[in-house]
Amino acid sequence: MKFGIIQFPGSNCDQDCHHTLSNVFGQPTHYVWHKETSLGDVDCVVVPGGFSYGDYLRTGAIARFSPAMKAVADHAKAGGLVIGICNGFQILCEAHLLPGALIRNRSLKFICEHVQLRVETTDSPFTNACKKGQILRVPIAHGEGCYFAEPEVIAQLKRDDRILVRYVNNPNGSVDNIAGICNEGRNVFGLMPHPERASEKILGSEDGRLIFESILAISHRSVGLQPGRSWYVPAPHVVSPLRLSRRNLQRSAMR
Repeated sequence: MKFGIIQFPGSNCDQDCHHTLSNVFGQPTHYVWHKETSLGDVDCVVVPGGFSYGDYLRTGAIARFSPAMKAVADHAKAGGLVIGICNGFQILCEAHLLPGALIRNRSLKFICEHVQLRVETTDSPFTNACKKGQILRVPIAHGEGCYFAEPEVIAQLKRDDRILVRYVNNPNGSVDNIAGICNEGRNVFGLMPHPERASEKILGSEDGRLIFESILAISHRSVGLQPGRSWYVPAPHVVSPLRLSRRNLQRSAMR
């Protein structure tokens, strides 16, 4: 699977993501400078953490206007996979690829520590390698990681099973303990914790590997078209795009 990592002025987790994807998982990975108008031939886009444009005005508020983000939006609209981590989550919300916003932590302090996440659903390209209710130990590092959305938006997220991970012990005041959500098409995922910093034993946790293993599982399974709600994933290496559901993945795993 081919990955593209967006680089903004102020990004500081782009190289962490590149190391994890290219060296730990052995996947072809390249950087996409924020001024580029094309992502190239990628299956999954990573919008990494950091302090894009110095977090001026508001976290992610300037980055959303970068030319590369227009390409990311087009990629997502076409069904391509997008994962935004920490500042990447903030940028995806600012770009309206995900609902809600990330605001100042309840403590008004920057928090850098490991937290426990509970996987709320495996019906997504980003959590299908997990078990529902599984606890993951993953680090956070943010000052504005408190997820907020209007009550009707939260209700819709719950109704559509779009809250993928929640905090076990809420570190930042996020509404409903939300740590990560996906869009209606389930192909865009934003989360504040850093799975790329929990993908090697030497870092103190390998639980973050499950997020990337879930993404990679999509390219390793051949699944027929099915009606109903699905994940639409463009795959250049197959004749037709894949429509993947949890049932399909389970059937495929049994083959």
